[in-house]
Amino acid sequence: MGQQQLLLIVLGVIIVGIAVVVGINMFSASSVESNKNAVMSDLQNLGSMAQQFYRKPTALAGGGNSFASWTVPTSLATTGNGTYVAGTGDASQIVITGTGTEKGANGSAIVITATVTPTSVTMAVTNP
Repeated sequence: MGQQQLLLIVLGVIIVGIAVVVGINMFSASSVESNKNAVMSDLQNLGSMAQQFYRKPTALAGGGNSFASWTVPTSLATTGNGTYVAGTGDASQIVITGTGTEKGANGSAIVITATVTPTSVTMAVTNP
């Protein structure tokens, strides 16, 4: 083989190597973003459940206009997307924390908190 052919082979191997590294990085970033979106979706669902509990009268196993005794259902406390814990709630709001399964850019799990009030669910990413 001539020098030119060897040079083209080496150049081709370098280009393929770079393409593989870029592909792995893109997949990793996409995986983290997907997990973050899934945790946010689960938190929205749990927030809706908490609001439903808030509005339901105590005679029907609801909160009677209070979040104080609401807890995350055991079947939803751990999912394929992450784990969810409800903080101590009071009459006017409750905070639910979701910890994702994927590791973020800094090597630790994604943590998102949802503050649930009778009329809204607001989320904050505390560890991207």
